[in-house]
Parts: sequence; C-alpha cells; structure tokens
Amino acid sequence: MTARPNFLFIITDQHRADHLGCYGNGVVKTPNIDQLAAKGTRFERFYVANPICMPNRASIMTGRMSSLHGARHNGIPLSRNHTTFVELLKDAGYRTALIGKSHLQSFTGLPATNVFTAQEGKQAPSASLRDAFKDNRHTDDYELENTRHWETPVAERLSGDFYGFEHVEIAAGHADEASGDYLLWARQQRTDFDDLVGPENALPDHRYQAPQAWRTSVPEELYSTSWIAERSQAWLEEQAAGDQPFFLQMSFPDPHHPFTPPGKYWGMYSPSDIDLPASFGKGDLPPLLAMRKALEEGTDPRDNQSPFAVTEDEARSIIALTYGMIHMIDDAIGRVMASLESLGLAENTVVVFTSDHGDYMGDHGLMLKLLLHYQGLVRTPFIWHDPQRPRDAACSTELASSVDIASTILARAGIQEFNGMQGRDLLSTSAPEAVLVEEDSQRTMTGFERPQRVRTVITERYRMSVRHGEDWGELYDLENDPDELVNLHDDPDHAAVRAELTDIMLRRMIELQDRAPLPAYRA
Repeated sequence: MTARPNFLFIITDQHRADHLGCYGNGVVKTPNIDQLAAKGTRFERFYVANPICMPNRASIMTGRMSSLHGARHNGIPLSRNHTTFVELLKDAGYRTALIGKSHLQSFTGLPATNVFTAQEGKQAPSASLRDAFKDNRHTDDYELENTRHWETPVAERLSGDFYGFEHVEIAAGHADEASGDYLLWARQQRTDFDDLVGPENALPDHRYQAPQAWRTSVPEELYSTSWIAERSQAWLEEQAAGDQPFFLQMSFPDPHHPFTPPGKYWGMYSPSDIDLPASFGKGDLPPLLAMRKALEEGTDPRDNQSPFAVTEDEARSIIALTYGMIHMIDDAIGRVMASLESLGLAENTVVVFTSDHGDYMGDHGLMLKLLLHYQGLVRTPFIWHDPQRPRDAACSTELASSVDIASTILARAGIQEFNGMQGRDLLSTSAPEAVLVEEDSQRTMTGFERPQRVRTVITERYRMSVRHGEDWGELYDLENDPDELVNLHDDPDHAAVRAELTDIMLRRMIELQDRAPLPAYRA
C-alpha cells in the first residue's frame, strides 16, 4: 500500500448542517455519517463561500472565492483554464474520479436572465454586447453538462480530463428528475424508465402535501443515490488492484428539491414527528413580509428554484421527505464504506463529508435557498476522518470556509498548492477573524425589486450582511440570538458593533483579493 493517503470526498446537495444526527438532530437517522464524525473531526462552524450550487462547487474546486474564479452564480461555468486542486492531485500521480453531481457547468440549457438594470445606471445591452473576457465560457467546452445534448456519456465527449478528473460519470439535475450519464444507464435498465419519473407518473399518496413533492415511481435500485454508490464501489474495486493513490469525489444530487425519496424512504418519516424551526413565520425583513403575503394571496410560483413561503403543514411534509432522502444517502455511504473495508483500502483513505450549501427548511417560514444568509443556508456540515491521524469525536468550533477544503486536502497529500488559493489548511493553521460569504443573483425574485448583490461577514459572535442598492441590512448577535430573529442593523446601541464589523469585512475583502497571476518581472 502506498504511503500517500487516498481520499473519498463525499458531497451532498442543499444539505444544512443540523440535518444530521452528529450535528444534534434527534429525528433523522444518519448512523454512517455519524460514525465518520465519531472517528474524526466535526467542524461546527463551517460556512459556504457562496450559498448557490455552481459558485460554491467552483470555490471548493479552486480554493477561491466566486468573485475571483468568476462563476458568480448558476449559469456561469468554471473556466477550463482555471487550475483546480484535483488537477494538482492528478499531476502528482493520483488517480482521480468524479461520480455523481458535478455542476461546474450549466445543465438546464435555459436562457440566462439579463442582469443589466436601470438602477445600476447601465444602458440596456444590445445583441452585440461584448464581454470583458474574450474567453467568455460560451464554447462547446462548456456544453458538456447540458442535458439537452446528453445523448452519449460525457466521458466519450471529453478531450482530456474534466477539471482534473480523469474518470467522470455524472448525474445532472436532482431527485426524481436527475439525468446525465445516470439517465442513460437507467434507460438501459428499463426501457420504460421515462414513464416512471415526474409528477405525472407519481404513485398515489396524500400523506405529504407540499410544493415539489411527489411519490416517485422510480424503484430504490434505479434511483440516482443507488447508482452513485454502485458506480463508486465499482471504481474503488479497480483502484484496489493498483498501487496509485486515488481521489474519488462521490457527489449526491439529494437532498435537493424536488422532494421525491423512493421506495421505503418515502414514508420513513412522518410530518407529525417534525418540529418546526423556532423562527418559523417570524421576522420582519421586507422580503419575508412580501413572500408571506404572496403565500396568502397565492401569487408566488413555487415550482422553481426561487425561495418561497410555506404553511406549517407544508414545512413538516418537506422536512420529513428531506429526512428520507438523507437517510437513503446515509445507507449508500454505509455500503461504500463497507467496500473500502473489504477492499483493504479503509486504513489509508481519508474520508471527507460536506455539502455545497444549506436550505431554509422552514427557517422564518421559507424553503429552498438564495438571497437571505440565515445560518440554515450558509452553514453546512464538514467532517474529516483520517484513519492514520485519528481525532476521535473531535469538534472544532473555529470559523472555517468551503475555500479551505482544497488547501486541507493538498496539505494532507503533501502537495504544494497553486498561487492564488485563498483557503487554509484546517488542521494546522489558525482560524481567521471572520469568514466572508458572497452572492450575486441572476434574476429578480419575490420580495426583491432587483437582482441582489450581497456580502456577508461572520465572526465568532455576529453575522452582518450588506446589500448593493438596498436601504436595509442585517446584523445578528448569534450568541444571544442563534435563530436570527432580532435585526440589530439600525439599533443605535449596536452602532459601534456595526462599525467594527464593517472594518473587519473590508480588511477581509482586501485579504481575499487576488494574488494571481504571478509576476514575470519587477516592472
């Protein structure tokens, strides 16, 4: 066995930290993930660099904030010219594989929303508007995940590696609607597979009444979670026969909406067993009031990616179904961990668990993600289990960020990081004074008059969010108000705190400005 460690990097989608047993949830059953935490280190205050799929996944791959790598929101792919930490692993002799969700490129094929607005003082763009970049990421190299063109496996359409991954099998989309390489496989298993998916083919069941929730006809063994686990097990078997170290990213599209856990996982948790968040229906921020009004009037579309308000019954149903999806993922992880053991790989494989962002899941009466940086959205699980360097049931309360993942893995592998990485090795360096969260939305949503540009700073005690073009902000004392119910932004008694946080934010933003490219000469 090589002395260099292997890595199994497990990432879920839209999975908040407190939806795991090891993070204090007493309802959802996650024994396999909990076991990783019991044998390793659980990070209590781990935050996303951006609370949206594509930007944060790109930040994980590059160790850089979205304002630097350029994938500022969904719809902007990560440049193929950008170095990733996986590429450095590959160049150092690691076998690299991605099985499951990638989302480093767009997969919907839907047209982008024009973000030029009169409020920003910009003229409406013409059809011939040029970009600041000549390589604007609109070429065929960035159509690899577009489900409208997915007639053959992505591996057959690749030229070289995929952001450093040599082996790629992708599940695009989510839940019952997952597609990509997974869908090609599912159709091979059953020629009538397309007649099993979607709400129009759902099994009758009225126990759960909520938007984007239906009882899928897809059996457990053909669901994307099972496919990802099985393909991961198969790839690990291949690695066990060789002597090269490996990095496997096993990426589950769940527990993202739509809420469609298959088979026994559908009815595994009852809405009656679900306690609503303490903040449910509370808070008086302008968008909260607008979304609640839209719920009352029935004017808010709730079948897309935008956040929306829910009733108590809807919240309980969605949370119960989400627990079913998480339970299925935990079972799948258990099977893969058993494979590591049986293949003789477990003792030299570092296992990392995280998610790309959270979900409101009823916080303040909302569902999904985007725009409001409450803890349920920006705080995610992060577990590090290293059998060669055990830290049994350790819990780190230091501030940490998704940009730190790349540096931590490279440090453990003994590989020098590339110039421009902004993260830190979580296991050997001191925590920063604050972490920064960025968000630049692409479209206008309920409760907002314009696409939002938000910067959030989180310290040991406070969370402050500043918005471009808005006359309101947010400031919460997380120590005394963990549910973020009392906005102190305009409180005169907290003016000094706000000024101090503004100073911290500015200094942190300067610290995170780019140090790439390297200079060629002095002048």
